[in-house]
Amino acid sequence: MFKFALLAFLCVSSAFAADKPNILWIVSEDNDYHWLGCYGSEEAQTPHLDQLASSGALFTHAYSNAPVCAVARSTILNGAYAITQGTQHMRSRHPIPNRYQPYVSYLKNAGYYCSNRSKTDYNFRGDDKAIWDECSKKAHYKNRPEGQPFFSIFNLTVSHESNLFPDKIKSNRKKGRIPETPRISPDKVIVPSYLPDLPEIRRDIAIYHDTITALDTEVGEILAELKKRGLAEDTIVFYYGDHGGITPRGKRYLKDTGVRIPMLVHVPEKWKSLTPFEPGQKVGEPVSFVDLAPTLLSLIGEQKPAHMQGRAFLGSHRVAPAKDATVLLFADRFDEIYGMRRGLTDGRWKYIRRFSPNLPAAPYSYYQFGQAGWTAWQKAWKEGKLTGRFKEIWEPNQPVEELFDTQSDPWEINNLASDPAHAEQLAAMRSRLKATMVEVNDSGLIPEPMFARLSPNKAITDYMISRKDSLPTLVDLAFTASARDVKKLDQLIALTSSPDPVTRYWAAHGCLVLGKAAAPAEAALTKLLTDEHSVNRVTAAQALFAIGKQKEGHAALIAELAKKPNEYSLQYLINALTIIDALDDIPQQWVTDTLKNKNAGKYIIRLAQKLQRERQ
Repeated sequence: MFKFALLAFLCVSSAFAADKPNILWIVSEDNDYHWLGCYGSEEAQTPHLDQLASSGALFTHAYSNAPVCAVARSTILNGAYAITQGTQHMRSRHPIPNRYQPYVSYLKNAGYYCSNRSKTDYNFRGDDKAIWDECSKKAHYKNRPEGQPFFSIFNLTVSHESNLFPDKIKSNRKKGRIPETPRISPDKVIVPSYLPDLPEIRRDIAIYHDTITALDTEVGEILAELKKRGLAEDTIVFYYGDHGGITPRGKRYLKDTGVRIPMLVHVPEKWKSLTPFEPGQKVGEPVSFVDLAPTLLSLIGEQKPAHMQGRAFLGSHRVAPAKDATVLLFADRFDEIYGMRRGLTDGRWKYIRRFSPNLPAAPYSYYQFGQAGWTAWQKAWKEGKLTGRFKEIWEPNQPVEELFDTQSDPWEINNLASDPAHAEQLAAMRSRLKATMVEVNDSGLIPEPMFARLSPNKAITDYMISRKDSLPTLVDLAFTASARDVKKLDQLIALTSSPDPVTRYWAAHGCLVLGKAAAPAEAALTKLLTDEHSVNRVTAAQALFAIGKQKEGHAALIAELAKKPNEYSLQYLINALTIIDALDDIPQQWVTDTLKNKNAGKYIIRLAQKLQRERQ
């Protein structure tokens, strides 16, 4: 009986193998497109990736929808935008509905062995590893039953931003990953025009070129093993970066350096019917991470399920891009720091909207200061040594809107939003973004500290669906609140009394964005200090501080610490105290209690540890 069952399994596996391609994903961390030779870098040394590009399709306009890993991965895994699922805040574990099934489930149902080496971090509640047949540092397609088709991910960390931290540089040199002396002398590297020409940035660029070569070597080893095992002709190979980076103004930014990624796809002759592209072809149609899951299913002959929002760009169910196709981009809380941004690009024109233009454009995380380049840039700013864009990135009151022609301005340094010659383009993309946010039920419209209270028994995405009819009005309000238009102040003041807490939030936020010009809102803001939601009280206190009522705003923020807000409300409060430079006023008892609290959030504990060190 056992022999019969085994024979039957092997026959089924062989049938699967004959009918379905193997699929291999090679994913590198934190490198945007411009570091590779096949994408035009004259400084790169990436022979294996260049060869893969020559035998496959090179996508010239591929994007991660978010410029940070966990948020981007949640979009990939379920084929739905993180802002639709409510997974857009870095390292959050909010619940999502059961209808969001990962692509892995569909592949396994189709007979695939699915292995992941080994990054998960999917940014929603659940057991990340449980969805895989194998998920570990040793996970490999070679461990599958004989003849079973496979889907396998190899996640390469050598290019991660931490590899420019001094200890990692030292470790990589000791391991022989990178040379002791950079291949390109720091004084000879090309410094992109969006970066200040500082010695530390030059050194980081030089070292990262060697790091990318180390990445290329690892890619070559994976491809060589595939060939050695006799599987190359049966396997479709994807290589892509998980988002941009690694030098300053890359990762965490909606500029192309943060979201435009390298993506190469090799389809062997056996499966050429699954691609419309020729070997070596450069493909200009825009693709993004939300498209990957539908494309995987299309490659194995399956239609995408209803919850998937992207399009299949390969396979039997390929959908050609619309003439006016755009890619949606989003950024919210990264690590400790809140700040909502949205963007659209069609591959040439890029529109970015800041919903918190009162905040500086740097930093978006404190983790990045492990790099010498970031630290040197901040130091030069503090010392008053910078001018123009190199100085302005650190300053509050950023442009509300940015419009870039990435064809003529690939480094996105010339903001055309105020140029009358581009007013029509600006208006069109602004309108398109509004419509897109409504279409995808953008849960970023809800402050993260409100998630659990507004939707205690269901995911925030279902809460968004429940108020679908009011979404256009809410999107309009978010645009109004971020517009920095004093003519809208009366409207904002009136809305601080709305029965809807989300509307009250945006009304208070609009006053905060206006700063001193919102002085007539003092009474309305003072009333909000007793709001039932911590995030509304904190936003009102910040706005009071901004209009010149520093004593009242400061007192309200410090008092909020004693009210034991939830993790995300507390994180939002810490952001506010940081902005008004009041961290030193946090009582020592709060620091002591937080360090003893095993349930405190990671970023809250990190702050408490920092304050404790400084006070010793």
